[in-house]
Amino acid sequence: MLDPGPHETDVYHIYALRYGSMAQRTVRMNFMHDDLHDGPMPLDFSIWIVRNAHRTLLVDTGFGKRAAAERHRVLTVDPIEALARIGVAPDLITDVLLSHLHFDHAGNLDRLPRARIHVQDKEMTFATGRCMCHAALRLPFDVEDVCNLVRATYAGRVCHHEGVAGPFPGITLHPLPGHSPGLQGVRVMTPRGPVLLASDATHYYANILRRSPFALTVDTVDTLNSYEAMMRLVPGIDHIIPGHDPKVRDLYPATHVGGIDLTILHVAPKPHDLAGLATP
Repeated sequence: MLDPGPHETDVYHIYALRYGSMAQRTVRMNFMHDDLHDGPMPLDFSIWIVRNAHRTLLVDTGFGKRAAAERHRVLTVDPIEALARIGVAPDLITDVLLSHLHFDHAGNLDRLPRARIHVQDKEMTFATGRCMCHAALRLPFDVEDVCNLVRATYAGRVCHHEGVAGPFPGITLHPLPGHSPGLQGVRVMTPRGPVLLASDATHYYANILRRSPFALTVDTVDTLNSYEAMMRLVPGIDHIIPGHDPKVRDLYPATHVGGIDLTILHVAPKPHDLAGLATP
C-alpha cells in the first residue's frame, strides 16, 4: 500500500503513475517550429497522486479502455484500476485537480463519484462553447468526458476557478494557457520545496527549454508566456514536471506498489545536464 505521506497539512508526496504510452511519436510531431532532425520521441501518459496524511488528491484522471480503443492508444494499465491496486480506492480521493479537459487528462470522471473536481472557468467555457464547432479544436476533447463534467457540475461537485487559486494548504493552481485556453498547472509544496506539475503547459522538457511549443497549440504567444511564468513559480527546471516526457522516469527514482510502478517526484532528481533535457 502506498505510504500515506507527511503529517504536515501543507506538505505532500507526489507520485507519477504512467498508465499508457505512444512509442510511435517522432520529433517533428512534438514541436510547432524547430529545425531538428526527425527521429523517435516517444510520449508517456500519466496521472499524478498528491498525498499527505490528511488528503489524497489526483492531478488529472487519464483515459480508459473506450478512448484507448477509439483513438488507437496503448493503455498499459487502466488508471483507476491501478489506483485501487496501490491502495488508493476511488472513494478515498477527495479532490481531482484537472489541468485541462483533453481526453488523456479528463477521462474516468464517472468512476470517481465522491471527488470534487477543480477546473478553470476558461477551460469549461472553451470545451462547451462555440469553438467546439470546429473539428480541429475539438479533436483533443472527448464529448463524454465533457458531459461527465457537466453532470458533476449539476451535482454540485465542481469547483470553478478563475485565475490563481489555493484550494488547499500547500497547493496552488496557476493558469498556464496556450496548449488549451484554460490549462492550469498545480504547484505542490513537498519536502524538497515547491514542485510544479505542469501537465501540458510543457509536454517535454525540450519544449520549455528550447522555447519551442508542442505541435498542438491553440495560442503560441500564450504558450511562450506560460513558459516564462513557470520558471517564476519554482526555483528551476528541476522543480517542473512535464506532462508527457519519458525522461521524468529516468530522472526520478521509482517504487513498486501492488504491481504498479510509480515515479517519486518529491525527492531531488538524479544528476543531469540541461543539454540532455533539451535534446529530443
